[in-house]
Amino acid sequence: MASSLIIDLGNTALKYGLFADGRLREHGILHEPARLLALWQQHQPAQAILASVAAEAVTQPWLAALAAAGALGQVLPLRPGFTPVPIRNAYATPHTLGPDRLAGVVGAAGLRPGRDTLVVDAGTALKLDLVTADGTYHGGSIAPGLRMRLQALHTFTGRLPLLDLPPAAEAVQLIGDSTASAMHSGVLRGAAAEVVGLLATYERHYPDLGVVLTGGDAPYLQAALEAASGRIFVVPELVLLGLEMILRYNVNF
Repeated sequence: MASSLIIDLGNTALKYGLFADGRLREHGILHEPARLLALWQQHQPAQAILASVAAEAVTQPWLAALAAAGALGQVLPLRPGFTPVPIRNAYATPHTLGPDRLAGVVGAAGLRPGRDTLVVDAGTALKLDLVTADGTYHGGSIAPGLRMRLQALHTFTGRLPLLDLPPAAEAVQLIGDSTASAMHSGVLRGAAAEVVGLLATYERHYPDLGVVLTGGDAPYLQAALEAASGRIFVVPELVLLGLEMILRYNVNF
């Protein structure tokens, strides 16, 4: 039986993690609120935490599923700027900070205590976030993610096609010899160069900086970051780990 359920709600799906004794035992993706109800009934967690970046209309059916399970009283909603967290948040507008970004830096600080760390989260958006050795989160940057860049090329031009990403293991041509390969080169190699360039700038200020790479599109950036820095750690479930740390911190607060 899991002791805690971690819920990371996005705009199109819900990621969950089941933890026991501080260890991730099971994780997955749900697309229907009924599946969340069934998951809760099956495992009966003692407590849970919910982080949502989705609009209220998207969030409500999932909350209704938790209410149907009689679970709302056991769920801690993560509200950046209000919910206590085990790091110092120096963001100028903490209440506007995305809960996924906050959870990511909490997870990184917990995995690498006392060390400067840059979180690179390659998801819908491409996010960089810095947490320093003293446990202070400073902020970072937000840029379009890989699929968003491909979508923008199609949306804001007359003839460029709408492309999906190629398989992550497939080599991307440097010099695209077709419209599709040129778009893939520009988006994938361009995003990698962008992150590597930003990393070099960060490292001038923080010479011992380590990188924690996460997000669904992380495999597209991994090779470039490994070549640029010998201190890269790939943690696919970083946000879930950070949320669990925040939950434990509040349970013991």
